[in-house]
Amino acid sequence: MIDLSAAENQILCVTNFQDLVSTPFHGEMNAICWPRELTGDFSEIVEKINLNENIATVEEEELCELQLSEPGQLAREIILDDLKLLKAHGASPILNVIKHYDRDEMDTFFPTDVYSFHIDRSPIPTDTFLCTYYGEPSEILPNSQGKKKVLISEIRDELKKQYGGADEGFESFLQEHFYDLHYQAKAGSRAISLGNGHLWRIAVDHPESDVPPCIHRAPIEKSGQTRLLLIC
Repeated sequence: MIDLSAAENQILCVTNFQDLVSTPFHGEMNAICWPRELTGDFSEIVEKINLNENIATVEEEELCELQLSEPGQLAREIILDDLKLLKAHGASPILNVIKHYDRDEMDTFFPTDVYSFHIDRSPIPTDTFLCTYYGEPSEILPNSQGKKKVLISEIRDELKKQYGGADEGFESFLQEHFYDLHYQAKAGSRAISLGNGHLWRIAVDHPESDVPPCIHRAPIEKSGQTRLLLIC
């Protein structure tokens, strides 16, 4: 069950893939979910992947070669079906096994890693699709509950000190370092878990978009638990 009470006007639930990809965003609505109760053992897939680094991309051929139990095979067929649907739609899905993402250790004042609430940006019209099959799911922050960090006076003043250049180049500096993509949750805000197994489409900041981009972040992984994530 997905709790939409914090952003009921922002999220639309649909019942099939075609509606997921074809329903236009409008007004405040910038996230569409296809809720699913998936069968199969996705944890077995995670266990069978040889993870030598913090993140591994699982190619379709590698996925098909895994020796799996019947529940693991069911999980694999679901993933393969999702990959096929998204590719037919023109997307380029990637299946990742994630121990953890790299943290922005260089900028403790303003980290710009994926654990920070942020938006996606593209120079061309596109959307972001994602599904967490196993492990901690990603989160959405309702747009009304977030504020662009670069518009918060004390943060902006500190960034100007770091920049130290002419005023007309400051906005370019913010974009070059991705500072303008990040948001701070307001006091009392409540993030929305995207759950496991649900396929999401969220709005991206691009020149032809008519809606605000969807604010989201990667979760802090549970100790010892690896995530299985489809994203494109």
